Amino acid sequence: MSFAYGAADVLSDVSLEVGDETVALIGANGAGKSTLVRLLSGIFHARRGSVRWQGKEIGGSPAHNIVRLGIAHVPEGRQVFPNQTVQINLRLGAYSRSLSAARERVAIEKVYTQFPRLAERRNQMAGTLSGGEQQMLAIGRALMADPRLLILDEPTMGLAPQAVAAIFEHLRLLRTSRIGILLVEQNARLALAQADRAYVLENGRIVMEGQPALISRNARVRQAYLGAPSISDAAVPFSQSQRKEP
Repeated sequence: MSFAYGAADVLSDVSLEVGDETVALIGANGAGKSTLVRLLSGIFHARRGSVRWQGKEIGGSPAHNIVRLGIAHVPEGRQVFPNQTVQINLRLGAYSRSLSAARERVAIEKVYTQFPRLAERRNQMAGTLSGGEQQMLAIGRALMADPRLLILDEPTMGLAPQAVAAIFEHLRLLRTSRIGILLVEQNARLALAQADRAYVLENGRIVMEGQPALISRNARVRQAYLGAPSISDAAVPFSQSQRKEP
């Protein structure tokens, strides 16, 4: 798929897929990661190409319909409803499902089991939560839609190390629930450790894909994203020949 703001290309011929697995998407600021996930969740629409879900074309569908199809997007910056309680934020996450009161209670309790800290704060205003708690709430709200694919856009941004560790532990537990996860994350080391597969996005193009362990050993990736400089590769850009074999 491709996408442009005016005459400026942001994404060019990007192709990726996610199954019942955790897939990491790493890249620098401005690489096009957030634009890509907004295309997948229906906030933006591709200029060229397609978005397919369970064999059907969904490109161009409005975001609320995509949620109903089983794709939930946890946006960058969490974007909880600050003047509503934790409980109401979760209820809003189930809006597309039109649940009965009894089924809604069951769904909320399932989230509270996943995130016990939210249960302790169920009547607290979301805006008064810590950053880590707000991120748990944003993920819990998305889970209320009962998704088959969970898209997480920079879930650890601005969080303290202890909160980052807690979020990644929750994501590790989600891997057992047969939910596909697309993890968009600047902390490449943690993202690659969490993922089953990974893509590297640079300047609006997928320049590498494959097993995280192999990608982690690539000298260019280590220099650019993992804090391991390589003098010999310092001026060498990614090439399409690297895409399949890191």
